[in-house]
Amino acid sequence: MSGITLIGTGNMARTIGTLAVAGGTAVEVMGRDQAKADALAKALGGGATAGKWGTVPAGDIVITALLYDSVVPAVAEYGTALAGKVIVDISNPFNTTSDGLAHREQTSIAQEAAKVAPAGASVVKAFNTVFRHVLEKGRATVFIAGDDAPAKAAVADFVTNLGLRPLDVGGLKMAHWLEGAGVLTMGLARNGVGHWDFALGVTEFPAS
Repeated sequence: MSGITLIGTGNMARTIGTLAVAGGTAVEVMGRDQAKADALAKALGGGATAGKWGTVPAGDIVITALLYDSVVPAVAEYGTALAGKVIVDISNPFNTTSDGLAHREQTSIAQEAAKVAPAGASVVKAFNTVFRHVLEKGRATVFIAGDDAPAKAAVADFVTNLGLRPLDVGGLKMAHWLEGAGVLTMGLARNGVGHWDFALGVTEFPAS
């Protein structure tokens, strides 16, 4: 992996970028507002650079750190610039009350992004079940969905390098259920857990 490119300059881009730089991964930042991309790259340090929106990303892994309704348009706009890249969708398409999904069909932002991605690109869903401030603390589980095994392996290696635990949940159609799991985390935070300092994970028990 030559590095990652973050498309977006918000809080998730900053958090993932910070962890990536700390892990020795090359980071490029792209944003529609070039000044914000430049500022974030400078803040990340560690040799992070700012690319120009719409050009070919430097990173093999391209993380769309955008609000859910901006992901598919951005992938379509980049077009062939994303050919051969692993595109990671981290978004949560919550409805206005965050107790359901914004889309009514059994699809996902990742699946819709895959429809407009160029030939040779692979889309993976990841990171959407971990709150940003929990991600900063490390050791959380990051669920991964995608149809391309090498692409998922590359994302899993990146997640491991961040000090997190990657777990493969299956094909890209599972991204729909990962988005549902994002809704679940909101329900737990507001009810049974009662706070935001947790992450979904898997506890394994040895066979007797």
